[in-house]
Amino acid sequence: MSTPSATSKRPAWGNLLLGGLLAALIAALMTLHAHEWEWHDPGALRWFSAAIVFLLWVGFTVWLAWHRRRATQRQSQRTTATPAHASRSILVAFASQTGNAEQWARQTADSLQAAGESVRLSELGQLDPETLAGAERVLFVVSTTGEGDAPDSAARFVTQFMRSPQSLATLRYGLLALGDRDYDDFCGFGRALQHWLQQSGATPLFDAVEVDNGDAAALRHWQHHLALLSGASDLPDWQSPDYQRWQLVERSLLNPGSAGGPCFHLALRPLDGGASWQAGDLVEIGPRHAPSDVETWLTTHALDGDVMIEHAGRRASLREWVSASHWPDGDARHETPEALVAALQALPHREYSIASVPTDGAVHLLVRRMQRDDGSAGIGSGWLTQHAQAGGEIALRIRANPGFHAPTDDRPLVLIGNGTGLAGLRALLKARVEKGRGRNWLLFGERESAHDFYHRDEILQWQRQGMLERLDLAWSREGESRLYVQDRLRASADVLRQWIEQGAAIYVCGSLAGMAPGVDAVLRETLGDAKVEQLREAGCYRRDVY
Repeated sequence: MSTPSATSKRPAWGNLLLGGLLAALIAALMTLHAHEWEWHDPGALRWFSAAIVFLLWVGFTVWLAWHRRRATQRQSQRTTATPAHASRSILVAFASQTGNAEQWARQTADSLQAAGESVRLSELGQLDPETLAGAERVLFVVSTTGEGDAPDSAARFVTQFMRSPQSLATLRYGLLALGDRDYDDFCGFGRALQHWLQQSGATPLFDAVEVDNGDAAALRHWQHHLALLSGASDLPDWQSPDYQRWQLVERSLLNPGSAGGPCFHLALRPLDGGASWQAGDLVEIGPRHAPSDVETWLTTHALDGDVMIEHAGRRASLREWVSASHWPDGDARHETPEALVAALQALPHREYSIASVPTDGAVHLLVRRMQRDDGSAGIGSGWLTQHAQAGGEIALRIRANPGFHAPTDDRPLVLIGNGTGLAGLRALLKARVEKGRGRNWLLFGERESAHDFYHRDEILQWQRQGMLERLDLAWSREGESRLYVQDRLRASADVLRQWIEQGAAIYVCGSLAGMAPGVDAVLRETLGDAKVEQLREAGCYRRDVY
């Protein structure tokens, strides 16, 4: 959105008033010289002085006009674009009271630009619904002030546009809401903005990320979404996780013969002390390069991997530093080990849903090995499923994910997911089984039942025990028709309405592309938009999608 220059904002009556004042001044001066209309030559000195003053005034006027024109052009280049360009770019809109939201908005824009995205940055208060609709993709970074209020800079936007829904059906958005749980209305403005966007027909790119008092883990989760949005898997962390030392104690392939990528069950235990988590929580993994690749790189650059280097309060071998970092371009053999380590950039973390509960004695993960364009394994999944050795050390941090914790009561639970999204649903089911709560309905989708029914025996045993009241499975590569989990849900619309009438909560885990929006569309088709929004606001419709 372009910002008008100061001159274009000046009211027309201001110019008229100024002209009137000048006319009055001329009239007053004329009265002082009423009897001096006879011409007198002022003399050469005065003519010269007047000419100098006149030329200075003309020069200043020309310079001022040129300066204003250049400033307007620069502003236009920064903030406007042709409609085609604007639709391709990502608009980052912020509302900040103390500067934190603006800081993270600028960091967001920088990360997206580093990934090759076209980005525009603007204060929320300078926007309107037409600009939002034209942008198509908008990332909102907003803080809350007082008891749920909008920052002062967003007051105009709130009063003029958020009093009623707008037409934003073409808008796709992401939301980073900053708040403080010490206040009753945590992230109040962020939640109000999200409600208004939903009422206006906008579609979320991913679920809102709420940050409690600058929580670094939540900000890393936002970065995780930025990486998925931009397709750049190697975006550096703004702040690296404080990893702990864990041991990989088990790894097994769950889908031999599958047409899809290999999917593994992993179990990890802490090496230093214990660990606790809740069903629905996540882990952040610090990936590493393959050990053979590290040795090849060190040899190529004639570097001794055993030399110990201390940097940023940590002492480790050069081999360890290199293993966990992006490798610099060019020849590093002329660098000192200390200079090399100082210049290294750590590999970005990877997030995975925990598939177990603490009584299992280990963190379980369900990880599919991803492939890059050149056929090599992805950094995170390759490390966990291929390069890390059984019994070896893994850098891991547990991250609380309260937005996906199980209900505290015994209400019915509808669990919907596909692929490795079964991990988060498995943990929720385990927690429910431990408490003897059997009103659970699982809808799960994958390719083929013969190869891709992860944890089959466990799930079928829960069904036999009465801990899984209903099980619906969708296999997309069996038979002539391709069946997806949202199709199973649509076919069970009457049952879904009954469960919701009985107070059920809905939990969705898995793919953001295809499954999650497909499920959301069926829910709205079956229950209506108003009911879905009511469930969301009551915490009874929760998602962990990626």
